[in-house]
Order: sequence, then structure tokens, then C-alpha cells
Amino acid sequence: MYKVLFIAAFLMILKTSLSFQGRISSISNVAYIKSKWKHHFASIAHSGISDEAHPSLNVARTATTTKIKKRISEDSNSDTSKMVDIVELCKRRGFIFQSSEIYSSMNGFYDYGPLGVELKNNIKRLWWRDMVQRRDDIVGLDSSIISSHKIWEASGHVAGFSDPMVDCKSSKQRFRADQVFWGKLVTESGTLVGYVSILESDNMQNNALKKATLAAKKAGVKGPFKDMQPLKDLTQASSDEYPLIPSPATDEPGVLTTPRDFNLMFKTSVGALSQESSVAYLRPETAQGIFTNFLNVQRAGRMKIPFGIAQIGKAFRNEITPRNFIFRSREFEQMEIEYFISPKDDEWQPALDTWINRSWDFFKSIGLREELLMRDVHSQNKLAHYARACTDILFKFPFGTQELMGVAARGNYDLTQHSDASGQELKYFDEANKEHYIPHVIEPSIGVDRLFLAVLTSAYNVDKVDGEERTVLKLHPSVAPVKASILPLVKNKPEIMDKARLLFEKLSMRYNVDFDTAGAIGRRYRRADEVGTPFCITIDYNTLDDNTVTMRFRDSTEQVRMPIEDVMPYLSKAIDGF
Repeated sequence: MYKVLFIAAFLMILKTSLSFQGRISSISNVAYIKSKWKHHFASIAHSGISDEAHPSLNVARTATTTKIKKRISEDSNSDTSKMVDIVELCKRRGFIFQSSEIYSSMNGFYDYGPLGVELKNNIKRLWWRDMVQRRDDIVGLDSSIISSHKIWEASGHVAGFSDPMVDCKSSKQRFRADQVFWGKLVTESGTLVGYVSILESDNMQNNALKKATLAAKKAGVKGPFKDMQPLKDLTQASSDEYPLIPSPATDEPGVLTTPRDFNLMFKTSVGALSQESSVAYLRPETAQGIFTNFLNVQRAGRMKIPFGIAQIGKAFRNEITPRNFIFRSREFEQMEIEYFISPKDDEWQPALDTWINRSWDFFKSIGLREELLMRDVHSQNKLAHYARACTDILFKFPFGTQELMGVAARGNYDLTQHSDASGQELKYFDEANKEHYIPHVIEPSIGVDRLFLAVLTSAYNVDKVDGEERTVLKLHPSVAPVKASILPLVKNKPEIMDKARLLFEKLSMRYNVDFDTAGAIGRRYRRADEVGTPFCITIDYNTLDDNTVTMRFRDSTEQVRMPIEDVMPYLSKAIDGF
């Protein structure tokens, strides 16, 4: 049956490949079809099943995972293979599931499974501990997901929170116009051969060059050609150029609709009647709930500037093209701080630098590899109109280097907007200087789901132990979903089982630990390694004699003998640092 399903999936993908390329007529197109095969599975890994999902492919996917991985690994792009492996691991071991999967799924929505919710909660708990509980100048807030539509009108979201959208009339695919890039293919003598278009990626120039080579060959034109750099996005095309730019899906010119604004907010209504006064929105960010509660928090907590308000919560954006697994989804979670400072010109830059460095250190503390992190300082022409400065911390994901978080100096724009719109002055009284002012704000904003994916990417590793390949998540102990696995050597010896159960009950009062009795001890080690469990503790016959256990370390696979009463203090030091 699996073979039948695999063949059905292959035929469907081959049909999709043919629709991209048109009629296949020569052996030279084999490489092109192979690339489309890879792209199709990569899109599954990165975006999940589409809104118009193919049930046959959905059913066949699990049965053909090994074959998919083999085909993709044969391609030179090993990062694509790594992304597929991570997605497959997430589903198989219970980190992340596609939402509504039994109904063919919804694109851009994901459910966190037993291990996923533990890992995600650990990330949030550590951030809250470091950013709120260990500071006396930051307090917390949990504002509502649905709030007055007037908030979003004042903040500018109703009028301007939109992305430019285009449709491909041939493939029925939809794209963000600023994520489709194009270039002119022109000979050195100045002859225009045509245009090429590609989707945004770290490798856009090479991808454009490959398409240009195919276009030149199809047109029967030989080079040399002028350099196509810099590539531009669709919003930069003139009215004369736009009809000549091909769709990135089909390479056909003239099939892309003109860009139009698409508001990203989810709209709903409050109450029994749907009318203009009942209109509300699911919040697209958590920040506005902090701004509207600025005075409430400041007065209740008797906070003095500089001080911050932190919040962790859900946000919703009706993304045009959710993609790259949980990196860009329609429902996501944010960890944000609005750090309020005085409006003096000499204060915002040091505060901005402090929060950039503090965020960088936090990422390292939870196990992100520093060589995968980098900074991107926004140029003045790319800043929001109200922002003084913004620096993104980027991470090298398998699908490219992308924004992990942003740290922005937002000025006093938000508080001023809400003051003007509500008629309520959101001013702070500085007792030392006897003056009222609207404070400025520094905003460190992190997407929890993106950080979750960065943690997995940084930790994912394949190595060999005793000549056998193993998949291991080298997660920092503080974020690992399972801290330790308790392994009784045999399950038919009541004395060993009782000792193991007592240790499990003691450790589980503080940590999430696992109790595993199924299979040989080596297999149990591998299961624990694959989900990132840093410590395995074996209770054996020697335990009955001297009350010691074997502590096995995930990364090195080394083992030491340890008194059972030393296990909790050791784990406390390794996990919590004390």
C-alpha cells in the first residue's frame, strides 16, 4: 500500500513540475525537474500543507519520509535536507504537529505537542526569569488578545498594516510583491533578451543566474551578458517593465496581477450583533496593550523612569504566504519589552546598545551557537517614520539568514498617538526635575516560535557512536524538554523498579523527567538523545548493593558512577546553575 501511495505522490509532484516548466521535450530538462522535486518537498517542510492540500500526499508523506530524505540529500543543498529532517523529527517525536491535520490542515497554523510545549515553556520561563524576575526595573503584563478597534486605528494598523500582494493567474499561487525579485537579461551589446524572477532567499543571485541561463538557451541567444545586480522587488518595477516580468512559479510573463494592499489583521465582531460599532481585531502584536496600560502600570507599581513593561502573548497576522515551517505563521507568540526612557537625546543610544547586547547574551545562555548569530543595523531609509534606530539580530536558519528579533528605538510615537486619540494624557511626571513628558521607548521584540526553531536548528546534530549513526539534539539543559531519563536496567526485578520509581518521583517534583523501561539500554539512550535529554540515569544491580547509579551524558556519551543522593544536587547545578 505504501508503494501505491508513494507512486501517487510522485505522479502528482511530477505533474506539478511539468506545469512549472511546460512540455518536457528534451533530456536537458531532467535537472530542472529534479530541482522542482526538491523545491516541492522543501515547500512542504517549510510551509506545511497548503489550504488546498492534496489528501493523497498528506497520507503518503509519513510512509515515504526515508525516500524523500534520500532524494533531497542527493541534492547539493544540504541545508534543505536538514530542514526536512528537523520537521520530520518534530512530528515523529511530538514537538510540533500541523494544526487540523486530520482535515487536511490549515496553512500557517501549528500545534505544539508534548515535547514541544515543554521546550516552548522553558524558553519563555527563562526569558521571563532573566528579563523580569531578576530585575527591579521591569514588571509584567498580560493584556487581552481582543481590544477596542480604536486602539488599532490610533496605532496606524487599520490604515497601514498591510503587505503588497500579487497573484499568479496561471498557477493560482499568491506572493508578497516585496518577496518576488526580478532582473533584466541583457547582452553586452545592449540587446534585451528578457526578464527573470525568483523568490527572496539567501541565494537569489545564483538562482537568478540559473534562470537566466535557461531563458537565454530557450531564446537561442549566446552571451556575454551584463550583470543583473542589483535585483529589484516587484514594487520597484515600472508600468512598462511589469507586464514583461515572469511569474516565479511558471516563468510566464504577463500572468502576475498588479500589487494590491492586503491588511494583515484578523477581523471579528464583539457581541450578538455584527455592526460597525462591534468591529474588533485579533491583535497583530502585543506592544499596543503595553502602551495603553502605561499609566496603569506606572502608577500601580510606583515605577520610575527608566523602567520597562514585559509581556508574553499570542499575536495573529493573516500572512499572504506563511512559509518556512513555524518561522512565519499566522498565529504566533511574542516576548516583548517596552522600556521607557526620558526624551533626552543622549539617552536612547546607550539604552538601545544595552538591550541589543543583553538579548545577544540571552540567546547564548540558552544554547544558540554564536557563529549562527549576526547583527543587521537598519539604514536610515529603511526605518519606520517614527523610529530613531533599529538593529535586528539575525540567525542562520537552514532556509537562509533571517531576522530572529528586533531592537528598536521607537521614540514617543505610540504613547503620543494613543494620547491624541483617547484624549487621555499618557505623560510621566519626573519628580526630580518637576516636569511632565511623554517618555521615549526602546523595544526588544522576539518571536517565541522563531526562537524555538533557532534553538532546534542550533542543537540538531547527526554523529556516530560506536559506528552507529545517531540523531541528537544538543539542547542546553535549561531548555531541554526532558531533563533526565530514569532507566531501570531490567523491569522484572521489583527491587530495581522500586528504586527507579522512587528516584523518578523525587526528580519529577522539580523537573520534567522520563521513565523508560522499553527495549535494550542502548535503544533507550538513542531515544533520549533524539529529543535532547541531557542525562540518562540507570538503576542496576549495583544500585541495590551500594546505592549508586550510572549517570550518562548525552553529548559525550561518557558515563560516571554517582551516589543516588548526589543526583538532585548535580542536576540542579547543571540545569539551574545553583
